[in-house]
Amino acid sequence: MAAPESTTPHDAMFLQFVLSLLQSGMMQLGKVMNPITKTIEKDLPGVQGTIELLTMLREKTRGNLSKAEADVLNNAISSLQLNYVDEMNAAQSTPAADAAAKNE
Repeated sequence: MAAPESTTPHDAMFLQFVLSLLQSGMMQLGKVMNPITKTIEKDLPGVQGTIELLTMLREKTRGNLSKAEADVLNNAISSLQLNYVDEMNAAQSTPAADAAAKNE
């Protein structure tokens, strides 16, 4: 059995930073309520920037992260990317469905 990796305050801060960006991205996707305005808001260009920021962070820290840190970062990026694609597909299909309903 492998020995657990030692953690430092910076390890926890890194994970907290990544998770806060994930939370912001989910708010930008309209998946989580904005705690300040108490509304669901969508900002798809904003979430694109958040995904790019996390991707840049992954590239700049490659080889310097523990397995747990890399896993959290990769999962955050994947989760936002998949949800972004779902939201883009939903946004594109809604006008087409509305137009089809009007023509019936």
